[in-house]
Amino acid sequence: MVRIGFLPLVDAALPILAHEQGFAAAEGVGIELVRDMTWATVRDRLLYGHTDAAHLIAPLAIATSLGRGRPAVPLSVPFVLGLNGNAVTLSTALAAAVELGDGLADPVVLGERLRAVAVERAAAGTRLRFGVVHRYSSHNYMLRYWLAAAGIQPDRDVEIVVTSPPFAADALAAGEVDGICVGEPWNSIAVDRGVGRIALVTAQIWRRGVEKVLALRADTVAERGDEVAALIRALHRAAAHFVAPDTAEDSAAILSRPEYCNAPPETVLRAITDRVRLARDAEALHIPDFMFQYREAANFPWRSQAAWLYSQMTRWDGTPFSAGEAKAAEGVFRPDLYRAALAGSSATLPGASSKMEGSIGEATGVGATQGRLILGSDRFFDGRAFDPDEIPAYLAGLAE
Repeated sequence: MVRIGFLPLVDAALPILAHEQGFAAAEGVGIELVRDMTWATVRDRLLYGHTDAAHLIAPLAIATSLGRGRPAVPLSVPFVLGLNGNAVTLSTALAAAVELGDGLADPVVLGERLRAVAVERAAAGTRLRFGVVHRYSSHNYMLRYWLAAAGIQPDRDVEIVVTSPPFAADALAAGEVDGICVGEPWNSIAVDRGVGRIALVTAQIWRRGVEKVLALRADTVAERGDEVAALIRALHRAAAHFVAPDTAEDSAAILSRPEYCNAPPETVLRAITDRVRLARDAEALHIPDFMFQYREAANFPWRSQAAWLYSQMTRWDGTPFSAGEAKAAEGVFRPDLYRAALAGSSATLPGASSKMEGSIGEATGVGATQGRLILGSDRFFDGRAFDPDEIPAYLAGLAE
């Protein structure tokens, strides 16, 4: 039996479906799901042995392994649960102030308008405040990356605070924050309540941004290797099922249940099918690749993605780059375990474990040890590319 901690988010789908649809049982693995309300609690349950694995924000797995904010505990990430799937939602008042149109905003144009409001508010002593789900989250790093590129200095021009995903819409409604960066269904909940307007999706900031992962303690991986491999296979089968068009309504019905997301099935279905309602009573807009699982080896734990997260951790924690820390951060992601578990299956297995992030502009064939792998665009909105072997130079370029 594997106990897996999770938060009520649509991107917890794969372990939930692996359990509910029998993929885990078919691999000889039992799953018990443990629902929590904050990422800190999910992490702590994992560290203290209350759970065996976790649906976790990728940067938190790295921060925990490096000892950021607490004593270090080595974690391993053998499987990525999904890419993208988050959005930046503004309060209705801020959305009006930056003159959002009917569609998704252009990140550059919105950044310019938001900067003007931020400067005005900061001068008046009431800085704009944004909520993210954890200090060590892709939400925090995506938001900061975009704001900084727009000339808005996080922690000086605006405030960034932590709010749990299930309470993000409440924080907007109470006026505690002016915007949130959170996963589904909580942006849509804010929109449907009339307290927020979706301005951007994080896929606009980084087209293939790594999001949630399966995280386990390193000692669990060492002691229960066969069980972990079976779990990886079950999650891979669940991912294939999840992206099949004819399963969307059934998956939405499962995920919306009280013990999981506790959200309206129609709201969950929109997220699964890449349809996002930007404003209350508006028609849902189709956003290709809003959530991204399974295709293009999306569940493969690229070490270069871990390296990018480490670069942002260094940038925003204000700590010096360390080659040793960078190597340790990359080592949290375990492509070796992914390959070993799925060897001989129908899964596509990349030949490399690292790549230049943000360098692909159109569908490109890359080397694979199993199957045929074509990767789509993975661009950052500002056109920068990230070389995991040149982190200091990359950070220096961001500071220019």
